Amino acid sequence: MYGGVPGMSTASAKPSVLFVCVHNAGRSQMAAAYLAHLAGDRIEVRSAGSAPAESVNPAAVAAMLEEGIDMSAATPRVLTTEAVQESDVVITMGCGDVCPVFPGKRYEDWVLDDPAGKGVDAVRPIRDEIRARIEALIDEIAPAR
Repeated sequence: MYGGVPGMSTASAKPSVLFVCVHNAGRSQMAAAYLAHLAGDRIEVRSAGSAPAESVNPAAVAAMLEEGIDMSAATPRVLTTEAVQESDVVITMGCGDVCPVFPGKRYEDWVLDDPAGKGVDAVRPIRDEIRARIEALIDEIAPAR
C-alpha cells in the first residue's frame, strides 16, 4: 500500500487521480487544477466527462484565477475506460456518472453543487469546498516528505 492508495506498492510510480463529472467543465476541472497546483509532480492528474462540454465554465475559470490558478487553456475531455484503468483513485463529482469499475481502484463520490449557469459569486463556495477536499486527498495519498 503506497500512501493509502489501493493497488499501489512502494515500488510503483506516483499515484494518479481521475476526476469525473458529466460535462468536465466545472467541478472536475477545478479539482484537477487544484490537485496539479497543490501537489505538483507528486500526483498524476486526469479529468474527464461522460458528455463533455465544448469549453470549460467561464465562472469556474474566473474563480480559479482568483486563487492564482489559470485553467483557461483546459479543455473538456471524454471519459475513457483507459483513463479509469490508468488511475489509482477515481473521484466522481456528485453527478450520477457511472464509471467502469476495476478491482484495486479507489472510488469516491464528492457531492458538490454544479457550477453550471452560475456566476463567480456562486462558484466560490464550490471552489473552496473542492480545495479543502483536495488538500485532504493530498495528505492521504502523497503527503509532503
